[in-house]
Amino acid sequence: MTEFVFPAPAPTTVPVAGSTAVFPVGRVYCIGRNYRWSRDEQTTPLVEMPAWFMKPANAVVPACGVLPYPPSTSDFCHEIELVVAIGRGGRDIDPAHVEQHHIWGYAAGLDLTRRDLQTQAKHAGGPWEAAKAFDHSAPCTPIVPAEVCGHPRQGAVWLAVNGIERQRADVSDLMWPVPELVAMLSRSVTLAPGDLIFTGTPAGVGPLQPCDVVSGGVAGIGQFSMTVERALSTSPPTGDSL
Repeated sequence: MTEFVFPAPAPTTVPVAGSTAVFPVGRVYCIGRNYRWSRDEQTTPLVEMPAWFMKPANAVVPACGVLPYPPSTSDFCHEIELVVAIGRGGRDIDPAHVEQHHIWGYAAGLDLTRRDLQTQAKHAGGPWEAAKAFDHSAPCTPIVPAEVCGHPRQGAVWLAVNGIERQRADVSDLMWPVPELVAMLSRSVTLAPGDLIFTGTPAGVGPLQPCDVVSGGVAGIGQFSMTVERALSTSPPTGDSL
């Protein structure tokens, strides 16, 4: 029997909509942009890999209640996204097999960003971890099994702050559709059950302030509302189930 030097943290999990079951989170992949932010923007050819980065599993938290304003930033920004939950992994996956064999379900999520730190990293040519991989940076709604919701090819993706809409697009507007996106990612890394993929955000990203109410969702998948508050503690997440 393995003897741990301290108790191993509980795995991060996401509730399954309409069930007592939970989805165990493995890795969290985030795709940059993936929507046109202007009418004259050209679609990147699908043979090219979109930009992507990662967040730690315990950055995933319930998309409800309080959203702590993170430390070390004065430009805390929202990015609404469709989230794909992988149920069967693989390498070099055929796009035609992604929906039928590899996607377990879908959720709505926020890729939260310390934009000032991201800008500094871009200028210095440095990594984005400080801007993207902080505590509570990936709120997520309960996962809807694909057998319940199907595989969305259209539907509103939206976000509002204090009742004023800031982001709106349609799943059909994705520059890289979900099957192509998953297949391309699998050519770079071996995907595994439990992986979450945040599929990119529409135009309209902007800052959040303490006391703001941020709400959003993906039609037919899930919606949320959270209130931004100053963080009262710098303690890291415990990894407890959501």
